[in-house]
Amino acid sequence: MPTLIAGPTRIEAAGTKPKLIDEYVGRVNTGTENLSVAHMRSPGGWVEPGQTPEFDEYTVVLKGAVQIEHRDGVMTVAAGQAVLTHAGEWIRYSTPGAEGAEYIAICLPAFAPGTVHRDPE
Repeated sequence: MPTLIAGPTRIEAAGTKPKLIDEYVGRVNTGTENLSVAHMRSPGGWVEPGQTPEFDEYTVVLKGAVQIEHRDGVMTVAAGQAVLTHAGEWIRYSTPGAEGAEYIAICLPAFAPGTVHRDPE
């Protein structure tokens, strides 16, 4: 029988401005450890600390644009595009555009604070 997920759980975000994270599937909302699916909304000017996560992350941008710094440069992912960041590589997400961004993040295995390995502040 299918399992209805009636709604997400709001999770506190890291970064310079308030960002909304609504987890639909993952360790917090459904107890799922192998996958997480979250709806993100970040304001213009938001910057997250750099990180070297233990999970792959697929990001599908719905509105605005997400900027991703990585060891070899910077990439901008616009609405209608997606990106895969790989476990073990250093990255930093931001939404420098005035409109911010709305996107879906899918992490394999599921996101966990202990596996993101954020840069020291």
